[in-house]
Amino acid sequence: MAKGAAKRIAGQNEQTIRNLRFGMFVPTILSILLRLLFRRNSLPPSKGSLAIYVMTYLPALFLSRYLENIGTSRRDPTTGALISSGEDLSQPGVTEWCFDILYVTWACQVGSGGFGEWFWYLYLVIPLYAIFKIWSNFVGPMLGRSPTDNSSSAGPSEKETLSKRQEKLRKRGERGDARVRGIRK
Repeated sequence: MAKGAAKRIAGQNEQTIRNLRFGMFVPTILSILLRLLFRRNSLPPSKGSLAIYVMTYLPALFLSRYLENIGTSRRDPTTGALISSGEDLSQPGVTEWCFDILYVTWACQVGSGGFGEWFWYLYLVIPLYAIFKIWSNFVGPMLGRSPTDNSSSAGPSEKETLSKRQEKLRKRGERGDARVRGIRK
């Protein structure tokens, strides 16, 4: 059972890494082609444009190599048996954020080639999202605000959620079942 899951994750990771490698050079080619087709006057690119491109390409290159390193499966060189499937690249959290940064970078590269250098302002989504997450998860709770706190709710109006087992035990206790000694709230 565990071997099947490891093989499934290894297969998914291999496909994801192939797409990642393909995605690292396709936006560059598309950007150049779009510049040739629609914006010939922007060739050769200005120093500022090249600086922005390099400053955003380096983190994208770093993140793609990081994802390749953690997602690459290890196999026995003699038998080809799977030793480690690598980290699951479809897991939420930091891995998901790395892919989001890559997608925004690729969109900015292609967009700047087709629409102009102003398209790089889309890249500001990344730090704005980081500020939002830091505020909602760390700073806000330190100031006494819960992450889901609404100014319209005056108090704790939501009912305390119970698991199915706890709900069953509570109902048995209300009926006076002898098997239930007492339920703490």
